[in-house]
Amino acid sequence: MDKIDRAILDELQQNARIRITELAERVNLSPTPCARRVAALEESGIIEQYATILDQQKLGLPVSVFISVELKDQTAASIDAFEAHINDFEEIMEGYLMTGSRDFLLRVVTADLQTYDKFLHDKLTVVPQVQSIRSRFAIRQLIRRSRLPL
Repeated sequence: MDKIDRAILDELQQNARIRITELAERVNLSPTPCARRVAALEESGIIEQYATILDQQKLGLPVSVFISVELKDQTAASIDAFEAHINDFEEIMEGYLMTGSRDFLLRVVTADLQTYDKFLHDKLTVVPQVQSIRSRFAIRQLIRRSRLPL
């Protein structure tokens, strides 16, 4: 990956819908080589997907909760089973395997506290591998980035 590839990625992070002709102009290439580079970045997996970022407040999902989950045991099988179990929970926006006393950190969004309670009761607490759950509610979001520093 060279300087031009990084410039392409930076432009695409700002606007994934940019036309190839405009992108080529911004990175000082002609359209055909620019399109080839974008295709190569996609094929290599550096560009995983294109996405639309939505405003969760405006969509009626103002509650963000960070949940620390401790598993009953930390075997590979238990970790894999937990991951497989929660993978389809649409309320979970991000999930991380962590070091320290808690095994996972999840970011969950819901409409309100009642909806969060239902998520806990009906989904997360019934996952067999879960030993304990600690929730922390975000008061306000300070920084939100989807753009990696290139």
